[in-house]
Amino acid sequence: MLKIHFSHRIFKRRRFLSLINFGGNLEGNTAATLLGALKKQKYHLVGNHSAVKRCKWLYESIVNDRPCYKQKFYGIKSHRCIQMSPSLYYCTQQCLFCWRAQSGDLQVTWDEMKIPRVDSPEEIIQGSLRAQEKILTGYKGNPKTNWHKFQEALAPKHVAISLTGEPTLYEPLGELIQIFHRKGFTTFLVSNGTLPAKLSKLSQEPTQLYISVCAPNEQVYKRVCRPQFPSAWAKLNDTLGFLQSFRCPTVIRMTMVKEHNMNHVDEYAKLVEKANPTYIEAKAYMHIGFSNLRLGFESMPLHSEVRDFAGQLAEKTGYKIIDEAPESRVVLLSKLEKPIQVGTN
Repeated sequence: MLKIHFSHRIFKRRRFLSLINFGGNLEGNTAATLLGALKKQKYHLVGNHSAVKRCKWLYESIVNDRPCYKQKFYGIKSHRCIQMSPSLYYCTQQCLFCWRAQSGDLQVTWDEMKIPRVDSPEEIIQGSLRAQEKILTGYKGNPKTNWHKFQEALAPKHVAISLTGEPTLYEPLGELIQIFHRKGFTTFLVSNGTLPAKLSKLSQEPTQLYISVCAPNEQVYKRVCRPQFPSAWAKLNDTLGFLQSFRCPTVIRMTMVKEHNMNHVDEYAKLVEKANPTYIEAKAYMHIGFSNLRLGFESMPLHSEVRDFAGQLAEKTGYKIIDEAPESRVVLLSKLEKPIQVGTN
């Protein structure tokens, strides 16, 4: 069993070196501004371009015995999950609803389309484990900590490659997934689907693959997802066209933003038909992170509004609502009677 062991002095030194290295991809003032903002938002920086951040549901699971919807739907234990990204400030889109720091947000700019100094998968994995170790130290002094869950959390078993950015910009992504699997992890990979060639050539499939589809047509896509190259909509459709060739379960992930992308259900249905995913997740936009600079609190739909959208989509596609998590404002649709439990003990 892979287990995190605490060594505070070593971790402190490694953390210091990580902060130095992380700015290496960006010029001085840009790096300093970004690092300050990310640290304030409690990102744990890993190497030159990766990061881990504590998910709200890690805390809720360990302290309040409330798991996230991924545990409810797919059996993933929230307290044993690492939320990370190998491309923290690199992406092919600048979505209105995204919580990541985008070029221009902090009055600094950088090239978001290329990771210039690439860390090895093993470096990223070891750095991510050390970051999770640092996150977990905070629970030792909390009197409400569930000590059984805390001990289990020291041996994480799942990684969500979903924190921020577009992970397919990281060239050795397949190798990263492969090494995680070799170490006994399950993996959820979230991509925006704009780099189909990278997805089709993955040397290792994730345990479950998510493709974000947050617009019903190209016009809405350009306004809401704000792609950084002209053919992005066509590339996303290419990805949807071969999605069912993956052996792993696949998910169309729809982030719903009120007054922006919750219309044209017929057109969403055509995209679903093209992709034929295992699941559809319709989830409300959350007013957090740097998205606050672009959208207001009123852009968050209520769970009832997300469910209404999901019900309309079900009627058009033949998918059924098979589960939901009102606390996360997310609805799960599938042609299956119940979701596949991919979580590990």
